[in-house]
Formats: sequence, structure tokens, C-alpha cells
Amino acid sequence: MSTQPDLIISTANLTKSYSKKSVVEKLNLAVPRGSICGFLGPNGAGKSTTIKLLLGLVKPTSGDGTILGKNIVNDSVSIREKVGFLAQEPRFYGYLTARETLRFVASFFFKGSNSQIESRIDEIIYIVGLDGKANRPVKGFSGGERQRLGIAQAAINDPELIILDEPASALDPLGRRDMLQIIESFRGRSTVFYSTHILDDVQRVSDMVVILNNGKLIAQGSIQELLAGNRSQFHLTVRGDGLTIRDKLKNISWIKNIHIEPGIPDINNNRTSKLHVNVTNPNQAENELLRLVTSDSETVVTEFGRTSYQLEDIFVNLVEGDKNAR
Repeated sequence: MSTQPDLIISTANLTKSYSKKSVVEKLNLAVPRGSICGFLGPNGAGKSTTIKLLLGLVKPTSGDGTILGKNIVNDSVSIREKVGFLAQEPRFYGYLTARETLRFVASFFFKGSNSQIESRIDEIIYIVGLDGKANRPVKGFSGGERQRLGIAQAAINDPELIILDEPASALDPLGRRDMLQIIESFRGRSTVFYSTHILDDVQRVSDMVVILNNGKLIAQGSIQELLAGNRSQFHLTVRGDGLTIRDKLKNISWIKNIHIEPGIPDINNNRTSKLHVNVTNPNQAENELLRLVTSDSETVVTEFGRTSYQLEDIFVNLVEGDKNAR
């Protein structure tokens, strides 16, 4: 008998409308405990509104949800006491130092003696890379340093769940790299649910992804499942224009379509073509496609394989497919 996953975030038909326009529509999230989950979507997809709904900062028009087993409407105050949160544009008192800021936040959320609080502040300052700058006023911090401090205040009470809204959107490549390392450091200690539109970042550190478009859930699952589920294209490079190969394959039942693009001439300056073959049965294609192509002695295949997808490819296909379906 299969067991249900331990979900730290769960919603059922969660909906938020403004003036009869749905910003989030019938959203069913299922985020497993212990995961690092990238929350993806184009600008305006409804990511920030979803986060506000989860934290009880706005009330849903309909539907429901739970975080840590608590209801997002009735138990929102209790949820916010237990969940670390970083807003998209964090605000701090500029005259306070980073250490004083964390001490102030800890006074609301951290349970323990003064020595335990100071020990935790030292620990989180080290984790986010602010050691050496902890006693400087925040008003002199760069954007990246403010984001580090934002994550530190979100994680000060060692929460089971950390929610980050676009934590790396305003950072340069080095700042983004450092931010990803910080997020990765929480693995095994906290669940991290973070919104972003930077797909490469998600593929680098996340084990799960949720994709939202126009307020609707269009994909949800592990990175591996999402990539494996879309491995239905093969590519092969042949000598010649490829038209003969296309004609040979066009009536095969498990082949959906074939696209031909000019290839790069080989070392003997022979003309080549690259064929992209989309199939309905990848296993059958893996066993039979090359044999079908090389069934005559005239065909020379210089490259053959299953197309490797990146998360960006899947994201674009899903979003554009959703747009065309409407």
C-alpha cells in the first residue's frame, strides 16, 4: 500500500480574485517536507499573491490550505510565528547593525536564553556570509548584503519552513551564486519554498519545482520527473538533405513529426542534415529508430541520441502550450 507524502504546504482549489478577475485560480499545491522547491512563473503569474495567501497576509476568495498542518486562514498568526519569510524587497532600520537587526527579530520569534540567542545569531551570520560585517549599520549595505541579512532574519529561529519571494532577482551573477549556496545550506534542516523567474538557478539547487502561469498550476513535481517526462524527442545527423529519411519515417505510427535543419559539413566537407524526431513511444524509438533509418546501405548516420532537455526548455514549452490552449 502506497503512503501519502509528508506535505509541509498543501492547498485545495485555492483562489484569489480582485474585481472578479482571478489572480490565483484553483491552486492545488503539494510541497513535501524537506524539499527545496522552486516556485516558477512569468512576471504577473501570481507567485507573490500565492505567497501572501499561504502566509495569511491576504484572504482567499475560495479554497483552502495548510502549512505545517495549520489552516492558512484560521491559524495564520501561528503559521507566521513558525515560518521564516523574506519579502521581495526587504526593509530594515538603517541605523541598526546587522547583529542588532537579528537580535531585534529574535526577540519576537526565538525561544531560548540570551546566550542561546547570541549563539544562534553568530551561527546564522556565518551561514549567510556576513561575518566581518555584522557590526556595521545596515544603511551602508549593498543590495546583496541586504538580501543575505533578509535570509538571516528569515532563518533566525531555525524554522521548519522558509519562504523566499524572489531572493536573487536584483543580484548580479556572483551574488546569485552566493544566494544559491545559502539556500543549499538549509537542505536537511529546513524546507525552502522560493519564488523566482531565473530557471537556471532552480535547476542548480532545487529538487522540486512548481510552475504557475496566469494564476493556474501548469506543472508540479520533482526536477527529474519533469525532465524525464519530456524526453520524447530524438535527434540524428545524416549525410545528405534528410528528405529521404523523413519520407521513410513519416508513416511510422509512433512518430509524431519530424523537423529538418541544415547540419554542419563534416571533415570531408560532405553536406549533412539534422533531424529532430518527436515520438509517442520513447522506448520503442530507442530500440527501433536507428535501425529503421539505417535499413539501407546508402544512409550514413554520424550522430544519434535522445534529446537532452533543460528546465528552461520545459518551462517555455509548458507556458507557450498553456497560452495556445486558451
